[in-house]
Amino acid sequence: MDIDQTIDSIFAPVAEYSMKLVFFSVPIGPEGSQQDLSLILVWLAAAAIFLTIYLGFINFRYFGHAISLLCDRSEQKDDGQISSFQALATSLSGTVGLGNIAGVAVAVSVGGPGALFWMMVMGFLGMSTKFAEVTLGVKYRHHKDPDHPQRISGGPMYYLRDGFANRDIPFIGTFLAVLFSLCCIGGSIGGGNMFQANQAYVQMMNVTGGEEGWLGDKGWLFGIALSVLVGIVIVGGIRSISAVASKLVPVMGILYLGGGLVIIAMNYADLPGAVGTIFTEALSLSAGIGGFLGALLTGIQRASFSNEAGLGSAAIVHSAARTDPVTQGFVAMLGPFIDTVIVCMITGLVIVVTGVYEGGEGVEGVRLTSRAFESDIEGARYFLALTVLLFAYSTIITWFYCGVKAVTFLFGENDVIHMTYRVVYCALVIVGASADLENVIAFTDAMILSMAFPNILGLYFLAPEIKRDIKKYVQTLKIKEKVSAAGTA
Repeated sequence: MDIDQTIDSIFAPVAEYSMKLVFFSVPIGPEGSQQDLSLILVWLAAAAIFLTIYLGFINFRYFGHAISLLCDRSEQKDDGQISSFQALATSLSGTVGLGNIAGVAVAVSVGGPGALFWMMVMGFLGMSTKFAEVTLGVKYRHHKDPDHPQRISGGPMYYLRDGFANRDIPFIGTFLAVLFSLCCIGGSIGGGNMFQANQAYVQMMNVTGGEEGWLGDKGWLFGIALSVLVGIVIVGGIRSISAVASKLVPVMGILYLGGGLVIIAMNYADLPGAVGTIFTEALSLSAGIGGFLGALLTGIQRASFSNEAGLGSAAIVHSAARTDPVTQGFVAMLGPFIDTVIVCMITGLVIVVTGVYEGGEGVEGVRLTSRAFESDIEGARYFLALTVLLFAYSTIITWFYCGVKAVTFLFGENDVIHMTYRVVYCALVIVGASADLENVIAFTDAMILSMAFPNILGLYFLAPEIKRDIKKYVQTLKIKEKVSAAGTA
């Protein structure tokens, strides 16, 4: 065996055990049409529902306020390194990715068009989870680096450690914080880095002639080029990453959403029928209980994995924003709406309105989305390849920041640790692009999802504190509105 095969064989049993543990499931539904309900899915969905209700449907009541905060371009003077918009753009650059292209296609091919409805529902509910974790992330952030006092570190590892310590149970908080950090490092290296590099290379290879084409045996070369591009950005830290993300995310959005809207417009006559199909199959029992559960569970799963609400990664990025906790929480909760309700739904509508999902080839990912685009625009695979490359690149640079913050939480803030992780991270971009480390990536993907277990436990524990902060914020907001109204009069 070569080195790659040796590594793959070593990780095979570890990956298998990790996946079984994280995706532990029980069958539900009538016999003969049962669906597997996974533990991680229940954990994520239950938290989203609880926080939505407990926080007074904050995702709906303050949706307009969140948009107004995002559009506010007045100078932000609070402690922090980047603006609220840059924080949201950076967070989105890590979540808007292959899941929005391939993940939605999987949802439709497995759960049918009805899965899109439940994705949208979970997108709205996930806004509450995102609000809670980001509010805590900003509230409990620290200036840890004595050599660079302007650097801010925050995220679940800090509010888990300090939140539990404030209630005289530091051991539990420290354990959860360390567990989260370890999972975050693994997830950053695998799902946030190597998997993205691998899929970007595969897409570029496919549009340049496949395995027989010029790029067919040059994954290492593609990896080196991508690694250099990643290194140029991450060397500047969060300021550099956010500067690139705040420009890249709008471009990605315009390109992809624009292309999707063109396809939908070309099939405008079929749009009402497509929308009707989505709602009918989501709520109807015509396909039986099993069909209904399949659409429900698939939609919730793909939405949860796409917007990452509950995993805690967004809290790490948003903690660097120049703003107060609740304000940034409102801005951050727009993330799942943009990621799932807008981007994922455009992908889903393109697939459904073109009808390519009918008579499909079983479980399909990006190939199904590609067929949908190419059904009306010849050569659209080149457009999708460019989109996948941009999505993968943005995800890689964002997850570097999440990973390095987890590393420095465990081993301390200093330039040596920063540089070491930066070099290792860039080297692994090359490994991800050139190697077939299936089990390594499966293991690290499991670690990303494992971040939800300690993070959500902390959200439940600190929920009363979040609720008090919201109440205080709203009272202050009302006072400001009265003063403003009096001044105008």
